[in-house]
Amino acid sequence: MPKNSKVTQREQSHEHVTESVADLLAHEEPLDYKNSSLNVGGAAGKKVPQIEVPENDGRPAWNSKLQYILAQVGFSVGLGNVWRFPYLCQKNGGGAYLVPYFILLLVIGIPLFFLELAVGQKIRRGSIGVWNYVCPRLGGIGMSSLMVCGFVGLYYNVIIGWSIFYFFQSFQYPLPWSDCPIRKNGTFAIVEPECEKSSATTYFWYRQTLNTTSTIAESGGLNVKMTLSLLAAWIIVCLAVIKGIASSGKVMYFSSLFPYVVLFCFLVRGLMLKGSVDGIAHMFTPKLEKMLEPQVWREAATQVFFALGLGFGGVIAFSSYNKIDNNCHFDAVLVSFINFLTSILATLVVFAVLGFKANIMNEKCVVDNAEKIVGYLNSNVLSHDLIPPHVNFSHLTTSDYAEMYQVIKTVKEGSFSHLGLDPCILEDELNKAVQGTGLAFIAFTEAMTHFPASPFWSVMFFFMLINLGLGSMIGTMTGITTPVLDTYKVQKELFTVCCCIVAFLCGLLFVQRSGNYFVTMFDDYSAGLPLTVVVILENMSVAWIYGTKRFMQDLEDMLGFRPNIIYFYLWKYVSPICLIVLISASVIEMAFSPPGYNAWVEELAQERFQSYPPWALVMCFALIVVAMLPLPIVFIARHFNLMSDGSNKLSVSYRKSMMKDISNLEEQDESRFILGAKPGEAPASLAARKAYLAPGGNKPLDPNSLSPKSCYGTGYQNAAISPTTPTTPTTPESDF
Repeated sequence: MPKNSKVTQREQSHEHVTESVADLLAHEEPLDYKNSSLNVGGAAGKKVPQIEVPENDGRPAWNSKLQYILAQVGFSVGLGNVWRFPYLCQKNGGGAYLVPYFILLLVIGIPLFFLELAVGQKIRRGSIGVWNYVCPRLGGIGMSSLMVCGFVGLYYNVIIGWSIFYFFQSFQYPLPWSDCPIRKNGTFAIVEPECEKSSATTYFWYRQTLNTTSTIAESGGLNVKMTLSLLAAWIIVCLAVIKGIASSGKVMYFSSLFPYVVLFCFLVRGLMLKGSVDGIAHMFTPKLEKMLEPQVWREAATQVFFALGLGFGGVIAFSSYNKIDNNCHFDAVLVSFINFLTSILATLVVFAVLGFKANIMNEKCVVDNAEKIVGYLNSNVLSHDLIPPHVNFSHLTTSDYAEMYQVIKTVKEGSFSHLGLDPCILEDELNKAVQGTGLAFIAFTEAMTHFPASPFWSVMFFFMLINLGLGSMIGTMTGITTPVLDTYKVQKELFTVCCCIVAFLCGLLFVQRSGNYFVTMFDDYSAGLPLTVVVILENMSVAWIYGTKRFMQDLEDMLGFRPNIIYFYLWKYVSPICLIVLISASVIEMAFSPPGYNAWVEELAQERFQSYPPWALVMCFALIVVAMLPLPIVFIARHFNLMSDGSNKLSVSYRKSMMKDISNLEEQDESRFILGAKPGEAPASLAARKAYLAPGGNKPLDPNSLSPKSCYGTGYQNAAISPTTPTTPTTPESDF
């Protein structure tokens, strides 16, 4: 193409493209069309193969489809699948919880996951670039995603640091959390009182690992061990991200697959333990009445939402490195179901092990209370006639103790409470719900102390947590680096290193002695509400502003087939309604639940709920406001033309893919691009444009809706209108 052609001049400039195809061709210099690389038809009666613009024009790409799938699985499958899903399943009706979860996965999870994959793959940009081009006034969506990724990355890597510390502590026998430490007091040796009042694993977590303070107001200074662990975690993440997807993709081969190996090993080992079947049976015993409670559906929706990593930008960033014709619909369904099945597998493992632990604790309860009864018998507080003749205290079973307990309780009804006997019911132990750090660093570690070869299983478990966290952190960091590198001209390696250094310095907040309380604060407030707002705006911008009809046509052009009609209704109606209900429920819960945290009280050796002090409350709500602040700022700035709409930063790769799309459409149906009689005249409305119609519709799209001055930006425009065509923004759908 000549250097002074209008197309060439326009590509070298940063102005908006407003000319129609007719205008561009009308101003072109004559070409030898038969010898041109843009010739897609050739001589009459002779088909000449189309010469396509290469997609890999400088933007990195995945080495293989498997590498990409493992990266998406590694990002979506994280620590929440291991320590959050089992807790929700137990709390909300066992097997009955799986029903609302699966329904919401189909209604919200897969459609929105598919939407993010599609826009990232089509536009080939990070979250900032994608939403700038879909709707410039809502360009703050990408910036809010980046802010949330930053907040989550700060505390999420701290959890990886904790896992690294436990990983290295596991290389010793016996495990350091298997017994309480002994304190020497002169010639006497006594058990550490704080440990004796709680348990060895609880003491090791709160005192020897975190060395936590009793309130969030007491910083206590930096915890050196946790600071070094956090530094190691950021070094690992930085090395994995700094080389881009070529490096992080290879890391995913191990970090995504290794957790499944460990989970299967734990499942086989767990099923061989005494009481594991009790745990699994308790887990999947459905409590159907729970399904009628709105709280169960709200928590199921929230878990679906976060399990797939929606709104973080990592999904969009990973898919932006795909080929334009990749089947992202298959990817969305596959990754979603892998995520769901992983949660089921992790739940089986957790409750097989917790069932074993419950049996151990129940047997210990029986032994301790049997000793009390023997003491009462020897001191004549209880009569020997109360003990059934078949009971043998040297081999006391749980059923024998339960029978003896009921007899004593019936006979000594008036003074029974003074005896201090516990019922020792297995169901009570199984109902002790634990989640998060309480599950990973206390309950699970305590169960592993009873395993044969316990150090080996401990090493495997915490190495698995490191890999699960690493996969999610790579996706989170990619959600930060990709949009910035796409939008601004900065050196990739330098920017990544600077991000990691700044994040480590900010992360020192979480490795002071009160840092555990700040982790809880960020986990509760930095992501929940802002991410929900981000995703509903993503949904609305595509379904209602850009237009579901046009988006469905884009998908057909990109994938080679039209997605099922159900997606039209899910994106346009069902998902937005569900998300609005979820936001409303979250705000109501936040308004009525007192903001606070569980503090470890050293004197009592147990947790106590405490309300946040005023400065901490300000910090909580500042996290929400700061994360959502880019949304109104960008909207106002672009509404009053105070900020560029970002269209002048359209990537070369996307411009070439747009030209390729037009070329493909010409080959499929030249009549769709028949030009008007005069330059600038809009193309005629043809039957081919019926693909843009909604199901059962009969009204073609108004070509004016493709105006680059409308809210749709230039992101999905596969054609442009003439500058003489009115550019008043109109909606692409008749029922908007």
